[in-house]
Amino acid sequence: MVAFTVMLAVFMEVLDTSVANVALPHIAGNLSAGVDESTWVLTSYLVSNAIVLPLTGWFSTLFGRKRFYMTCVAIFTISSMLCGLAPSLALLVFFRILQGAGGGALQPISQAILLESFPKEKRGMAMAVFGIGVVMAPIIGPTLGGWLTDSYSWRWIFLINIPVGLISLILTFFLIFDPPFLVRKKFKAGVSIDFIGLGLLSVGLGFLQVVLDKGQREDWFESHFIVACAAVSAIGLVATLIWELTRKDPIVDIRLLKDRNFFLATVTMFVLGFVLYGSTALLPIFLQTLLGYTALLSGLVLSPGGFMVVIMLPIVGKLLTRFDARWLVIVGVVIVAASLFHMATFNLDIDFHTAMMARIYQSAGMAFLFVPINVMAFYFIPKEKFNNATGIINLARNIGGSFGIANVVTLLARRTQFHQGMLVSHMTPLDSAYQAMVNGAARILFVAGSSYPDAQAQANGMAYGLLQRHAAMLAFVDDFWMMGLTFLALIPLMFLMKKSRPHGAPMSAH
Repeated sequence: MVAFTVMLAVFMEVLDTSVANVALPHIAGNLSAGVDESTWVLTSYLVSNAIVLPLTGWFSTLFGRKRFYMTCVAIFTISSMLCGLAPSLALLVFFRILQGAGGGALQPISQAILLESFPKEKRGMAMAVFGIGVVMAPIIGPTLGGWLTDSYSWRWIFLINIPVGLISLILTFFLIFDPPFLVRKKFKAGVSIDFIGLGLLSVGLGFLQVVLDKGQREDWFESHFIVACAAVSAIGLVATLIWELTRKDPIVDIRLLKDRNFFLATVTMFVLGFVLYGSTALLPIFLQTLLGYTALLSGLVLSPGGFMVVIMLPIVGKLLTRFDARWLVIVGVVIVAASLFHMATFNLDIDFHTAMMARIYQSAGMAFLFVPINVMAFYFIPKEKFNNATGIINLARNIGGSFGIANVVTLLARRTQFHQGMLVSHMTPLDSAYQAMVNGAARILFVAGSSYPDAQAQANGMAYGLLQRHAAMLAFVDDFWMMGLTFLALIPLMFLMKKSRPHGAPMSAH
């Protein structure tokens, strides 16, 4: 029940990072805004979410973890209601900032509660239950968002959080309690707020998120706006690093990265977020823009992968009691990379079943990653540091996801232009195959009733449309290859980690 309680709020929070994507055109039309402006509905949430994530441990110590957790759930639930009732885009963005601030702490606090509530030999199964919410939410988010938007209104993608939030508050009140060491630390610690550290971190992560979200649209570093934002972000993050390392009680305990396992697990989680969010954003775009799928149908391609995760996570939890977590991660990396290479063989004639099975294979591999990575990360971390550690590792996954989405979108646009330039070189009067295709199409159009000049123009237009689709298809193939190769780079990191025993106490560090 403890695992289910914390999974409920996390599922609700992670779902909101992806559920609004398919509703952006509807939001823009309903609130008299451009689609470009409506993207701030996503950015504002991710920015405030990313800022709060690493501060979770500090706030938990200051206010008490249970009290802080319930406050975050309440803020998230109330702001969800306000988002659903927002009369203008400006207010919607403001309420999304509040929603992201409330939701940012839910993942790391939930993980800390699980890690402390279960002994080492049972953490794998507890993290498996928790992982169902974290991994399934971004998978079913686009499907649920598309269905609610098409069937009812975009406002319902926010309003459905209200009953879930209320149930989470009730269960938390009766089932979750602060551990004794956290309570003692809370009363012994002085109530001093590190405003400088908080401000530097907020500036660094906030401007980084703006760079990632707006980079491709503004042509990256050809834009003075992006250059300025990147400079401010770099200064803020470097200053945060220096400032926090010189504090006795830092707001973000960066010293935790001195632990080799935790540092390597954090890097691994960054890459996992990169591929998970990148591929989850890329596949629906491919299905809708090139194959003509509706938002709901493309979501149905992803949904069976969620069921595979539900089936595999408990199995992985059991395997963790028998095998070294590093080998399970390697198995997961190989499966996910193989599924991405399989997606790189896609063409414009694939059917629904082919796309769905590729996603199922990928989801099966993802199930082997989330739980073992977390087990390895926290194996040598003391309990009193769990709050800070969970904040850092969840921040790595979210920032990795932002980098992944920005990277796949940029590569897709650039490689589409590249392949179009290569293919268009064959569309000349001197190319016999091209001329035969155009003349054949023109004859069909002429017989159908078009004049001969119109038929020729229409045939050339059809040929160019076909060229654009093939150029885009090749760009998607490049994206899938890139993500697969990126994921394989994780395998050497597993051999640098210290071994964690499936049973018993942790090995002594060397």
